[in-house]
Order: sequence, then structure tokens, then C-alpha cells
Amino acid sequence: MCLIAGGLTSNIKSKLITMINSGKHRGGDSFGVWTDEGVLKSENFSKVSDIPNGNIGLLQCRLAMTGSKSFTQPFFNDFVLVHNGEIYNHVQIREFLEEKGVSFESDVDTEVILRLLEYLIDKGYSVEKAVKTAVNSLIGDYAVAFSDKNRIYLFRDPIGVRPLYYSPNGLFASEKKVLWSIGEKAVPVEPGELVAISKEGIKKTKLLSIGDFKGAPLPYKRAKEGLKKSLEYAVKIRASKKTGVLFSGGLDSSLLAMLASEHSDIILYTAGAEGSVDLEWARKVSEALGLELREYVFDLEDVKEALPKVAFAIEEPNPMNLAIGIPLYFATKLAREDGVKVLLSGQGADELFGGYAKYLENPSLMEKDIIEIGEKNLVRDDKIAMINSVEGRIPFLDLNVVRLALRTPLEYKISGRIRKKILRDVALEMGLPKEVAYREKKACQYGSNSQKMLEKISKMQGLKPREFAIKVYSELFPNAK
Repeated sequence: MCLIAGGLTSNIKSKLITMINSGKHRGGDSFGVWTDEGVLKSENFSKVSDIPNGNIGLLQCRLAMTGSKSFTQPFFNDFVLVHNGEIYNHVQIREFLEEKGVSFESDVDTEVILRLLEYLIDKGYSVEKAVKTAVNSLIGDYAVAFSDKNRIYLFRDPIGVRPLYYSPNGLFASEKKVLWSIGEKAVPVEPGELVAISKEGIKKTKLLSIGDFKGAPLPYKRAKEGLKKSLEYAVKIRASKKTGVLFSGGLDSSLLAMLASEHSDIILYTAGAEGSVDLEWARKVSEALGLELREYVFDLEDVKEALPKVAFAIEEPNPMNLAIGIPLYFATKLAREDGVKVLLSGQGADELFGGYAKYLENPSLMEKDIIEIGEKNLVRDDKIAMINSVEGRIPFLDLNVVRLALRTPLEYKISGRIRKKILRDVALEMGLPKEVAYREKKACQYGSNSQKMLEKISKMQGLKPREFAIKVYSELFPNAK
């Protein structure tokens, strides 16, 4: 995980310095800057003022997760590239490219993206075709910026797990606040979209859509077996030696915890007010699974103190996201204190398998919600976790799981009034207790009681939650665009 930023503008140095200082909370291990006038990489952030000037530049502030800590982006040769996120099949792609005669200077997954793009472009692919081929080859959660030293190209993973924004004036960054810090407007790079920044302006090209991952409907048995295998693999490649799970004792997080425990030392993390449903169920289910549970029991004063930090992270005056962000903030804070950098999250399961009550009346909303999940939910969670230097990983949104879900007929997902039926059946077969597999869970802001506390704090100031959210946001970001 990290900050990536940069752009195409004259005398870029001062903007790059401001962007590093406003975004280095995303990566404090080291920073690296490439411009058309030079390169500087350092673990000492006091040297930021020494970065080279120029008219085009790319930078990274790194939170080291994959590969040697000694290698700092940008990687550069004929092209320059910076990357935020993880490529889980980077070893396999590296082996393929080495067989084709491509050489590497590091073991970092970022370099694999660069060498793959260079290889494809050397074969005569256009940039658009090379990026589309790369996106179809990479398994991971990522946001990428690369440059031919005249233009800058931006793209994200097809679901939009990692955030990326650009300004109409030709600058870009991982978070809105980084662009706001230099007086720029922040526009999201859409999942499946390639954004090209040049002296002529901004060009957007749609490369992929959710519809591209659809296929012929699967019979029940194939759908169920495919879901088992794809989810097992998605968890396996995302687990590290020491893995945390954002845990509520519900179906999704419990299934992830059970699967991850086969590959890693697992710690479960939960947060809620004392007496909240999620806290009680997390305690009960963790004991049944025989897994360690770490809990953050928050009260009103804790929430008061945390709210500005959560609002700073989510970058929008949205009271629902504030309430959702409170337990996530405390859980990731606890993980950071334990030295756990990777947390698995159950995001995406409801949208893919029909978990929300609204789908009973209008199932077509499921596909719409998957298309919008990146900017609505995933980037919120990413930014909150990054405040605590923790990386959230989302197995349910692995592309193989997404493809499988899109090929699973609706009647296997919603049966009568039972939502997520096929996922519950899989969980039962894999050994999850029935009372957990079939538990109807409340949304986290209600299950943790964070919504009640937000309402109480707002009322103490004579405001409704939306008014309170706007007030906090306006105080934090007076220059937001």
C-alpha cells in the first residue's frame, strides 16, 4: 500500500513536495520521485525538499508489503511506473516474462506490471491494448500510473478496490485531499477505464466493464463447486504469514476466517460498543472457531475523538460512511498496534450473492451496486485502513469469484426470503456452524451501535447527523473541490 501521485505541469517540484507532505500517511517507509530532470529516492522524508524540478513527474510514498523493502518506486526505463496495491500472481507473470527473455532488477510486484506493459508494447500493442491485456492478466487490487515521459496513463483494477483520482489540469493522486492540497479538483478514475494525460488534455477510454465478466448461467452443482474453489484460492493468495480478519461473527467474515486459518496465523479483529450485537456474536463465533479475537470496545468519548480522523479519511460529508467508518477505524487501529498489516474483509459478498433486503424487490440493483462498489464502499475502507497503515484485502471481489457470481442464476442466490442462499450452503458444507451460516446480520453501523453514538453526538451539538457530517467535513477541508 502507498501513495502514488504526480502530473504534467510546469515547475512541478513545489506541487510534488506538497503532495508528499499531504499524503505520506499512506506510506512512511520511503519515498521516490522521478521527473524529466532527475530522480530522488530516500527513506528520509526530511530530504523531500531535494527532489528535482521538471515539467512531468511521478512519485510514491511506500508502505512496504510485497518484495524487498530496499526497492522504492518509481521503476523506470523507457517507461516510468508507480503502483499502489498488490499483484497476487506477480511470481507467475514474472516467470512467463523471464521465459520470453525479460530481465528484472527487483522482486517487487510493481516491476512486474512495468515489464509486462513494456513487453506488450514492444510486441506492437497500442497502449490501450497493452493495458487491457495487462488488466486481464493481473490478479490483484491496484491503482497504476505510468508514463512514456511525455504522457501519463492511469488505470485501476476492474472492481476499483484501490482509489485513484485525477484533476482536469493534469495531476493525479491516490486520495482527493492530496489534490485539494494543491488547489486541484479530484475526479475518480473509473474501474476499467484508462485515463491519458497529455499536453492536449485528458482522454478517457473504457477498456472493461462488469458485463465483460459474464458468461453462460451455471447449473447449481457447478456454481457451488466453483464458488468453493475460487473463494478458497482468493483467500489463500491474499493471506500473509500473519493475517487479520475484520470480524463480526456473521456469515462472510466467519467463512473468510475459517478459510484463512488453513494458510496463516489468524487474529480476528472486531469493534463495537459494549452490549452491541456484533461484539456479542464475534465473541461467540470466535470461540466456536477456536480463533483468537481482539476487540476494541468503544464508548461515546472514543467516538468523539475518532470522528475527525474518520472524516479526514473518507473525504466526504456522508453520515452513513462516518458511522460505518467508526468500527473499521478502531479495528484497524488495534491491528496496527499488534503489528498486523493485512486484514481480510468480507466486502462484496452482499452485492454478489444478494445479501441486502432491497434485492428481494429489485434484484437488478445487484449488478448496479457491483459497478458502483469501488467509489461507494471500497475506497472508504481503503482510506480508513491507511490512516492506521493497514491494508484491507477483499477475497470476495477476486475476479474469479466475481465471474462465478455473475454466472450464478438469481434463484440460487435468493430462494424465497433467504438471501445469499448458495453462499450459506457452501459455508455449511465447508464446516461453518448452521447458526452462523444462516444468521441474519445487521449492517455494521447498527450491529456495532456506532450509528446510535453518531446520532447522540450530533444531537449534543443541536444537529442532525447529515448536518454534523457537513460541519466536520467543512472544517477539515475548507479548500475541497
